Amino acid sequence: MKLAPAALAALLVAAPVMAETLPPQRIFESPDISGPRAKGVRLSPDGRSVTYIKTRADDLTVTDLWIADVAGGEPRLLLDGKKLAPAERELSEAEKARRERAGVATRGVVDYAWDQLGKLILAPVEGDVWVYDVAAGQARQLTRTDGDEIDAKISPKGGFVSYVRDDNLYVMPAAGGAERALTTGGSELKSWGTAEFIAQEEMDRHTGYWWSPDDKAIALAFVDQTGVDIVDRPEVNATGARVVPQRYPRPGRPNAKVDLYVQPLDGGARVKVDLGPDADIYLGRVDWSKDGKTLYVQRESRDQRRLDLLAVDPKTGQGKVILTETSPHWVDLTDDFKPLKDGTFLWSSETSGFRHLYLHAADGKVIRQVTRGDWPVDQVEGVDEATKRVIFSAFKDKPIERRIYSVSYAKPGEPKALTPAGGTWTVTVADKGGAFAGTYEDPKTPPQTALYRADGTRVRWIEENALKPGHPFWPYADRLREPAFGTIKAADGSDLWWSLRTPPGFDASKKYPVIVQVYGGPGSARVGANWHTPEDQILLDAGYILFRLDNRGTPHRATSFKTAIDRRMGQLEVDDQIAGAKYLQSLPYVDGHRIGVSGWSYGGYMTLLMLTAPDSPFKAGVAGAPVTDWKLYDTHYTERFMGTPQDNAEGYAKSEVVNRLGRLKPGSLLLVHGMADDNVTFDHSTRVLFALQAQGKPFETMVYPGLRHRGGWTPMNRMHRAQQMVEFFDRKLKAP
Repeated sequence: MKLAPAALAALLVAAPVMAETLPPQRIFESPDISGPRAKGVRLSPDGRSVTYIKTRADDLTVTDLWIADVAGGEPRLLLDGKKLAPAERELSEAEKARRERAGVATRGVVDYAWDQLGKLILAPVEGDVWVYDVAAGQARQLTRTDGDEIDAKISPKGGFVSYVRDDNLYVMPAAGGAERALTTGGSELKSWGTAEFIAQEEMDRHTGYWWSPDDKAIALAFVDQTGVDIVDRPEVNATGARVVPQRYPRPGRPNAKVDLYVQPLDGGARVKVDLGPDADIYLGRVDWSKDGKTLYVQRESRDQRRLDLLAVDPKTGQGKVILTETSPHWVDLTDDFKPLKDGTFLWSSETSGFRHLYLHAADGKVIRQVTRGDWPVDQVEGVDEATKRVIFSAFKDKPIERRIYSVSYAKPGEPKALTPAGGTWTVTVADKGGAFAGTYEDPKTPPQTALYRADGTRVRWIEENALKPGHPFWPYADRLREPAFGTIKAADGSDLWWSLRTPPGFDASKKYPVIVQVYGGPGSARVGANWHTPEDQILLDAGYILFRLDNRGTPHRATSFKTAIDRRMGQLEVDDQIAGAKYLQSLPYVDGHRIGVSGWSYGGYMTLLMLTAPDSPFKAGVAGAPVTDWKLYDTHYTERFMGTPQDNAEGYAKSEVVNRLGRLKPGSLLLVHGMADDNVTFDHSTRVLFALQAQGKPFETMVYPGLRHRGGWTPMNRMHRAQQMVEFFDRKLKAP
C-alpha cells in the first residue's frame, strides 16, 4: 500500500484556506477546544440512564459528573466538582501517586461508581468520599478526615463503602455511620489494600482489594516493600529541592512481596490465599465468580513467560491451577477473563498468532474457540449472558481502525460489526441486554458519545459534540488536515503503517520540513483514524508536515510483529523509523535535509536513538522525559521485553543511549524533563547532560520544576512546552 509520490500529493492537495488561524494559547484555554467530551461513561444498572465525567466549560482543570436519561431530555449536572472540591486542600503523596499512575490531570469528580442495584453512586472527591442517592436526588459527604480516603468503592449490593487511608482498609455503612478498620498496622512499607508501584505503573492494576458479589467478604493484598531498593530521587520544585528516598524496583533487583488474603465482613478470621511456593511473582488480576464461591487469581511469573489462572476456595485459601499460558517471549496481562454464571469463563489467548477469545470449562479446559482469523481482538467490552454473546473491540479490517463487534460464544460464527468503519470506537456495555454507550472519533470528527441498542442502532446522543457553528473548533475547522495513510515494508517484509498530514495551504510544488512524531514502544500505536490533539495544529500552522509510523514492536498486529523486539529494544524500532525517513525523502514536496523528530517517554528515548543513528537522516529532535539506560527503569516493563541485565548484558548495552552520543550533531537536541518525575526519573536526563557537557557538545535543555511524568502539567505548562518545541524547530528546520 505504498503510494507513489504523485498519487500521495494528489490526495494531500489543499483547497484554499479561508478559516482563521488557531491561536496557540486558545488550545490551552477554556472551554475545551475539542468540545464537550464524555469520559468515564457508564450505564446505570437498570439501563435507564447514562453517567459520565465532563470537563467544566469555565475551567479545564475541573471535572463534573453528569447524567442523561435514556428516554430523552437534556443531560443534567449531577455533582459539581468545583463546589465539592476544596481548592485549598493538598492531596497526600499516596493520592498524587495514584493519579500520576492513572493519568488523572484534573480535580473535582475524577472517578465514580454505581452499586449493582442502581441506588447509589459513589464519588471520591479530593480525598473525601461522597455518595449520591439516586431516589432522593441528593449527595451527601460520608467522610471528613485530615487524611485522604483513596481507592474508594461501593460494595456490589450497595451496603457498604470502602476505602484505604494511611495504608489500612476501612468500611462503613453506605447509609452513614461509624467506619470500621478491617486492617491495622499498615504503613508505607507494609500496606493493606493498595496496589504496589509496579502494579499501578505497568500492570494496569490500580487497586489492591476486591469485593465479593454478595458483600460478605473482601479479597485484599498485603504489600511488603522492605526488600525493594531505595533510589534517591532528586525532586526540584519552584521553592527548593529535596531528595526523595523512593522504593523503586529496577531490573534484576527485588520487587515488592505481595500476599493475598480474604477478609470476611462478619468479623471472622482473615484467610491467607496460597499463591504457591515461589514468592517472587506478580499478582496480576483478582476476580470473584458470579456466586462468590470461587476466587480467581492470575499469577504471573517474574520473567512474565508464564501466566497461571488459579481457582481458590475463599474459605480455606487453597486453590489449584486451572489454566496456564506460556510464551517464549512474554504473556501480556489483560482484563479479558470473564467468569459466567454457569461456571464457564471467557479468556483471550495469542496461541494462534493473534489474540483471540476462547470459552473454557470450569476446570480450565477449552470448550471452543470463539473468534478466529488473521486479526487481533483488542479487548472484551462486555458479555450478554441471556443471548450468550460477547461484545469486543478489534482491529479486524485495518490496524488503524478500532470497531466494536459481537459474536455468540455458544455457536461462534463470523462476528457482527456493531459500529461502522472509518474511525475509532470506545464503548461501555450494559451489565444486561448488550446495550452500550459508544464514543466515536476520526481525524475530522471530535469524540461523539451516544447510547446504542445491542444491534448497534443509536438511541440518543449523550454528547453529540458536532463540529458545526457554535463548536469551539468551528472557526478553525477548515484548517483541519485529514491524514493520508499508507504502508512501507520493514526489512523482514512486514507492513509498517504510516500517517502524513500536510500544513494548511499545502502546495505540492514546494518543499516542506517534516516533524516525525514518534513513540515506538510496546503497547502504544500512534497511527490511527482518531481525532488528533489540537496541539498538533500549532505545528501544522507553522508550516510543518507531520509524519507518524508504527514500527515493529507496536500493538494491533500479529503476535510475531509485537514480539520482534524481544530482548533487543531500541534496535528494530530505529531501523523502521529510519526507513520511514527515507520514504519521506523520496517525496517531491519534502525537504529531505530538514526532517526533525519529537517524542515523550519511550518516544523521547527513540528520539535520542534516531538522532544518534549512523548517518542519521534527522537534523534535529526534541526528546521529552527519555529513558536513557534500561537498567535504571522498573522491573515489570523492562524485564518483559529485555530480561534482566544479568541474563541479557549484550541487549542492555546495545540499547543504552550515552555510548551513542558521540554521533549527535552539535546543536541538534532539545532535552525536556519534569524535575519531579518518579517514573522516568530525572537521572535519565542528567546522564545525557553530563555526557554532552563532557564532550563539549552544544545542546539545549528545558526542565520543569515540580512536574512529574504525567501529573501536575497545567494547561500553561503544556503551552510553554509546545511553544518551546515550535521555536526550537523553527530555528533548526526552517531556511534562514
